[in-house]
Amino acid sequence: MRKAAAEESLPRAARLRAARRIVVKIGTRVVGAAGGEQFEELVAALAALKKGGRQVVLVSSGAVGLGASRLGLSPTRTRSDLTMRQACASVGQSLLMHAYEQLFRPHEIVPAQVLLTEADFTDHRRYHNLRRTMEKLLKLGVLPIVNENDTVSTAELEYIGAPDHARVFSDNDRLAALVMSRLEADALVLLTNVDGLLGSGRANERAVIPFVGEITSDIRALAAGRGGGRGGMITKLEAAEIAMRAGGVAVIANGTKPDTLERIFAGEEVGTAFMAGERMRGKRRWIAYAAGAHGRVVVNEGARRAIMESKASLLTSGLVRVESGFESAEVVVIADTDGREFARGIANCSSREAEEMLSHAGDAPRGKGRVLATRDNIVVFGAEGPQQAA
Repeated sequence: MRKAAAEESLPRAARLRAARRIVVKIGTRVVGAAGGEQFEELVAALAALKKGGRQVVLVSSGAVGLGASRLGLSPTRTRSDLTMRQACASVGQSLLMHAYEQLFRPHEIVPAQVLLTEADFTDHRRYHNLRRTMEKLLKLGVLPIVNENDTVSTAELEYIGAPDHARVFSDNDRLAALVMSRLEADALVLLTNVDGLLGSGRANERAVIPFVGEITSDIRALAAGRGGGRGGMITKLEAAEIAMRAGGVAVIANGTKPDTLERIFAGEEVGTAFMAGERMRGKRRWIAYAAGAHGRVVVNEGARRAIMESKASLLTSGLVRVESGFESAEVVVIADTDGREFARGIANCSSREAEEMLSHAGDAPRGKGRVLATRDNIVVFGAEGPQQAA
């Protein structure tokens, strides 16, 4: 489902009116008590979008809260106990799907549960399988409902866990963006309990920023420490950035207000829309966002300049050291001698082979070395994140 260049150049309103494949993420605070009036209205809005000829994928939070409520557990008890949150998710996921099944039935829409883990993105074969399965569900007219498989995966449930470079998603905002990117959907809508990204207005009032064309450090600063779900506005910006790099439109809007989805796809100025002028190719998006990083290498200044300025491959002759292990075909972080990550690439050999070549570097002719990562498999990171091209 490739997008034509002319379609990508359309303004926000036209792009959203024309969107045929959309991913909608709703947070725990929007779900609230499954079966309530607000929940029913949201399901009806999703059904209307689908009946209007759009393909809809829903990424839904809320399982942990529903499970805790059913088990009579307080939020305080579940918040600090990872295993307890997993147990609550196991109970709550079936309750959540039952609620969706009951509410979509009058609209003659069949929902399908799709539970994912990070491995469904980091493993390239499973990444392709995900696309094929989702395409088949959409072709059958089914509405996929996606969530993390919290019973076996703890990426979203762990508030503090693996280092940032090893994470693929730590919340449903980013999960929704990765699904949107993989399906090359036209739009991603993140429904939360705030009106959008807020900036400074008159008399120090906070006003919604209607449009963002680039996520800069200033935009990130506006989001720091603000609300918008457990992950906060920062994670929503990260999700929006992925959507923008996939060539789509992202919208952060208040899902607790009636008619929000209807107004968004009617082209009205609701919430904050994110839309970029350029699109990153699918393979580079996988390296930058979906693959995670399984190792880390430090390179010398010459290698850094060659990658950043000359779009060169990374040779083993440019290595200073291997900081953490990896296997061939895994994505590795490429850092400079000050420890700053400036690129990621798919390794052509394992860390053991790289270290062996590094130990024999003095025996090789000057400037020669094996290619550790080819230029087509390297994504360069600028000050504001992954660049469009390396």
